[in-house]
Amino acid sequence: MATPTKVAAVAELKADFADSNAAVLTEYRGLTVAQLKELRVSLGQDTKFAVVKNTLTAIAAKEAGVDAFDGQLSGPTAIAFIKGDAVAAAKSLTDFAKNNKALVIKTGFFEGKSMDASQVAALAALESRELQLAKVAGILKAPMAAVARTIEALRVKLAEDAPVEEAPAEVAAPVDEAPAAETAATEA
Repeated sequence: MATPTKVAAVAELKADFADSNAAVLTEYRGLTVAQLKELRVSLGQDTKFAVVKNTLTAIAAKEAGVDAFDGQLSGPTAIAFIKGDAVAAAKSLTDFAKNNKALVIKTGFFEGKSMDASQVAALAALESRELQLAKVAGILKAPMAAVARTIEALRVKLAEDAPVEEAPAEVAAPVDEAPAAETAATEA
């Protein structure tokens, strides 16, 4: 019979699965509390790194529709629930695992698809979302900037090559002479 504590733990894990766009299952055997704290700090605010009970996690994953962890829940297990940038979190996990051999990345899921450890490493190798967006913005900006430079160069060239136009000498009669001419014509 399920105790209220276990039911609450399953509900919390199920909510974590539902709220996350990615999760990575790890084995942390041999890591100290200080190392786990360091890992949590390196993952940032958008990632929750939780030590979990295998049987409760299996139930919560099944209820959440996550099948990536089937057969992987054994030994001391922790899951990184990623709500933000999955690439940055995967990069933090793989970098920490390189420096601390006790952390083993087992499997994961990203946007509903299961991933093995090599796919998590491939995700970590991608550029961050911000860098990718900056590159796209640069690609979109380049043609517009080229058009603006071309138009400005054309304007400058036209301004340099344009001859200075002088007003014709006899465009209009001077204002003072016209009434005098009319007066002389009327007097005669």
